[in-house]
Amino acid sequence: MNNTAVNNNTAVNVKNPTEIRKAGIKALKEALGAVGMARFFQQFDSGSGDYTKEKYEQDDITLEELKKELKLLKS
Repeated sequence: MNNTAVNNNTAVNVKNPTEIRKAGIKALKEALGAVGMARFFQQFDSGSGDYTKEKYEQDDITLEELKKELKLLKS
């Protein structure tokens, strides 16, 4: 069984996860461009936590409190 894949004259040891990852990222970037590659990866990030539950656990905030917080962030 051959443990090497050749693509674009570059040999990749398919038993080495680091080599596979590097070759895959390179192939995606060449095929999709940097932005397309990033969007491709975003499809596999499902996040964490329970948004539906957590959104109801947060306290309500008034418009004035929100404006105050935004001003603090800008300074």
